[in-house]
Amino acid sequence: MPWRRDPDAAAALPVRDYVNVTSSQPTRIMGFDQTLVWVVLGLIAMGLVMVYSATIALPDNPRFAKYAPTHFVVRHAMAIVIALAAAAVVTQVPMATWERIAGWTFLFSIVLLVLVLIPMIGKEVYGARRWIPLGVMNFQPSELAKLGIVLYASDYMVRKMDVKEHFFRAVAPMAVAVGLVGVLLLAEPDMGAFMVIAVIAMAILFLGGVNGRMFFLITAVLLGAFVTMITASPWRRERIFAYLDPWSEENALGKAYQLTHSLIAFGRGEIFGEGLGASVEKLHYLPEAHTDFLLAVIGEELGFIGVAAVVIAFFWLVVRLFNIGRQAIALDRVFSGLVAQGVAVWMAGQSFINMGVNLGVLPTKGLTLPLMSFGGSGILLNCIALAICLRVDIENRQLMRGGRA
Repeated sequence: MPWRRDPDAAAALPVRDYVNVTSSQPTRIMGFDQTLVWVVLGLIAMGLVMVYSATIALPDNPRFAKYAPTHFVVRHAMAIVIALAAAAVVTQVPMATWERIAGWTFLFSIVLLVLVLIPMIGKEVYGARRWIPLGVMNFQPSELAKLGIVLYASDYMVRKMDVKEHFFRAVAPMAVAVGLVGVLLLAEPDMGAFMVIAVIAMAILFLGGVNGRMFFLITAVLLGAFVTMITASPWRRERIFAYLDPWSEENALGKAYQLTHSLIAFGRGEIFGEGLGASVEKLHYLPEAHTDFLLAVIGEELGFIGVAAVVIAFFWLVVRLFNIGRQAIALDRVFSGLVAQGVAVWMAGQSFINMGVNLGVLPTKGLTLPLMSFGGSGILLNCIALAICLRVDIENRQLMRGGRA
């Protein structure tokens, strides 16, 4: 008689590879999640096309007069090749290895965050010192810090399973770690990256089992810290006020300049867009169109349809990563599960903030759109993080087939 699932077992363990009940032949078991890979490659490919579209006219600007029209797209393509090669290597690294080096990865990211503040080492752009020149790319240590906090927080929760009900013993060391990273990031300054890292740490603490009272207390403390930082910084206050009234003449020509032109770009795009390459706002009206405001160019050229496709792709990606993490935890692989879910929070949080900024829902922050915006270190670390999640899924499948991870 054909084999059938036990409904109770299915509820306890989310196994997705079953024998076909209508055939004597077993269904094909894939070695990895091909759909996940194709969605990621699709976002990267779309980002490459849109970066080219957003930068092809930049040499007309005196600031970029020495650059060829293909300068940015070639650098972006090189970064993608390096990132995909690194991701292919990372998928071969067992999760047990990542668990062993989690603390060292986080420590290394802190060292780089210190080095980037040294004038002879860090590169300053627009008053922010966030990059370390490496020749082929300018490396941004805050991107490594995001991966570092995912690995460290996941490993920390596994090691501290027995003290989750004791607030100070469970939360204080993580609070110190996040606080240290925050101080270094605010010194650059890079408040956007600090927000993402704080959200990742909070989410992993919550997913790892810290009770609701602790979680809400941590949330209140962080919100208080962010409010204090904003009120204590005159230029951050001005940015908030500009966000609340972007169309006043003073704000539209000042702090809200990017926001107003981003909204104009979305308005011009309407449903189907002006057509690929037909954006007007990218012609020196919208600053940083190829990095922080790439979604605005997508909205203008591809319209609501293009923006909706990007949003749906990121939504599917985040849900899939959460499912991979949930499956790993069901297989008693807590570290792997928390890592996958931490990366999901990273992708969700950063893409949500970037999209919210582009659409005028959130105040302007210097965060790129994951996998799509121009930026070598961002693409590299995004691909490495997703490759780690793919490794989690591969090991899940091996265990479900009766093998070893």
